[in-house]
Formats: sequence, C-alpha cells, structure tokens
Amino acid sequence: MATKRSIFEEVGDTPKQVAAPGAIDRAVSGARRAIRVWFLVLFALVVVMIAVGGLTRLTDSGLSITEWKPVTGAVPPMSEAAWLAEFEKYKEIPEYQLQNKGMSLSEFKSIYWWEWGHRQLGRLIGLVWAVGFVAFVALRKVPTGWTGRMFAVGALIGLQGAIGWWMVSSGLGEGMLDVASYRLATHLGLAFVIVGMIIVYALHLGRTQADLLQARRNADHKMLRLSTVLIVLAFVQILLGALVAGIDAGRGYPDWPLMAGGFLPPHPLDIEPMWRNFFENDGLVQFMHRMAGYTLFAYGLFVFLRARKSANRKIKAAYHGVFGMMFLQMVLGIFTVIYSAPWHIAIVHQIGAVALWVLILRARFLSQYPVSQSVRG
Repeated sequence: MATKRSIFEEVGDTPKQVAAPGAIDRAVSGARRAIRVWFLVLFALVVVMIAVGGLTRLTDSGLSITEWKPVTGAVPPMSEAAWLAEFEKYKEIPEYQLQNKGMSLSEFKSIYWWEWGHRQLGRLIGLVWAVGFVAFVALRKVPTGWTGRMFAVGALIGLQGAIGWWMVSSGLGEGMLDVASYRLATHLGLAFVIVGMIIVYALHLGRTQADLLQARRNADHKMLRLSTVLIVLAFVQILLGALVAGIDAGRGYPDWPLMAGGFLPPHPLDIEPMWRNFFENDGLVQFMHRMAGYTLFAYGLFVFLRARKSANRKIKAAYHGVFGMMFLQMVLGIFTVIYSAPWHIAIVHQIGAVALWVLILRARFLSQYPVSQSVRG
C-alpha cells in the first residue's frame, strides 16, 4: 500500500528519477564500433578489388577464364592436364583467335592468374560480408535500424558477382575482342556504389546516434545541395571513364588540350547506327570524358569557393580536400592521355577516382552532420 503524504510535505523533497547519461545511445547502439571496423575492412577489400579489376583490364586478362563457377572455380588448375584443358577453352574464343593466336601456355598462365585472382578476391569479399553479417545478427549486436543496411551491402556484392559474369560473357561472342563497354561501365559503377554505401555507413557509425541527431539540426543545407550535384557529376565521369577503358579510347589522341589538332576528334559519328558512337567510337568517347571532366572541375571550383564561406572549419577543410584531389585527378587524366594510358599511370588515375569519390561523400556527410566547434576555436 502506498504511504500517505502529509499535506505539509514539500514537493521538492520527493527524489527525482534521472535518466542515466547515454541511455538512448545504449538502447540502440549495438556493436557500432565493431560493425564500423567490419565495414572498413570491406571498404579496403573493395578498393583493392577495383585496382585489381583495372589491372586485369589493362593486361587483357579478363577473358582468360571462359566459365563462371562460383564455388568450384575457386580451385585453380592443379595439373598440367588441367592447365591444357583451360587453355583449350581459351583457344575457342575470338580474343585468342584474332588477337593472341600462337600464345604459349606460360603466357596464358600469366593472364589466367590475373583473372583468377580478381575472382578470388570477389569470393573473399563475399565471405567477409557473410561471416560478419551472420555473426552480428546471431549475437544480437546489430544497432536498431541497421540490419537492412548491412544486408543491402551484401546483396549488392552478390549482384556485382553476377554482373561481372554478365560483363565477361559479352566478350566471348563472335567477333568480340573485349567485353562490351557499357557492361564494364555497369560493373565499375556498381563497385563505386558499394564503396559509397560502405563509407557513408562507416561515417555514421563513427559517431553516436545522439550526436548525429543534434548535428543534423545544424546542417549546412546549401552545401548539402551543392555536394549532391557534385556526386552526380562525379558518378557520370566515373561511368564515362569506364567506357574509355572498355574500348581502349585512352590510348588514342595523345595530344592535349586538342584532339588530333582540333577541338572535336575526327569522324565522331562514323559508326552506324549513330547511337553506337557514344559507346564504341574511341574519339567521341574520349571527348565526352574530357568534357565531363572539365564540367566536373569547373563545378568543383564553384563548390570549393562557396565552402570557403562556411563558418564550420571541418566543412571548409573537407571541401579543400575535395578540390585538391580533383586538381590532382585532372593532372593524372592529362598525363594518362598524353602517354597513351600506360598501365602504371592509368591505374593511379583509377585509384584517384576512388579517393575523390570518398572525399566528396565525406564532405557531403559533414555538411549534413556538422561537427560542433567552439566559437572561440
């Protein structure tokens, strides 16, 4: 039975129930730090995968394995007879018959190992995701609202494997020496989507839920809008870069800023029907990549100048980093063109695109969730 209170008792004498600090975060946090580390491991593996995929493309190794065996394909040929059997399969495709006829078995092994390593890395990424996801779910360590996000990353990784085979299969058809450029662009574009999702999720998990809720009230909406457009322009440029790589368009027209002495490349619309020029005409595809690069750089300069007016030092610093990387990436692109896309410059240019992509996403995140700072600095 409840004790009767005196009519003369002071209300203030009643003990107050005070919520423990951080109770909200503990209720929804789960293993935020461990999941963030898991995401960062996946991020590193996917970035390595992009680099290995670029080298596989630059070494013309992507068609050396002519079958898709997600499980049994993890085991490479273990005997001379097995190697000869794989080599005979390669001899049946147009790339061997029209481009590499007379290749020795040792030369075939060289390109085979590149593609096998590329696929093996994909399997490793899938395994790291699966083990981490199952473990966090089984231990009930997933923060509130994060199960779907974690699963979505895995679903895209699985889809990427299927798209990878869809891309490779396009290069096995009659008359094909390379994979279809638009399929390569789809494959690379999805890789950048996965990288983007992972890094944004890692940024979220690097701060408490309470901090994010508070920071969002102070979002810089102007920079948020500007950076969203910057992301779109950067993604378009990445896709165009994949089209350039898909048809080796970077190895033609090694002059800059002109192309074969003119603003436009010669014969930009020679292929019939006309729409194919935008995917298969090496001059037009490189021209589009250049123009998109100039557009991205000009808009990036505008965003950088606008960011300099921000009162938040971390936002300002983030966009300084974006513009610095953008300038470096433009220089790398020019050198790639001038030297006809040698593999060592081309792969640095591709990794530069990853760095720029991550920096843009980080700058946008800080615009949406500014880090609080002292007025006095």
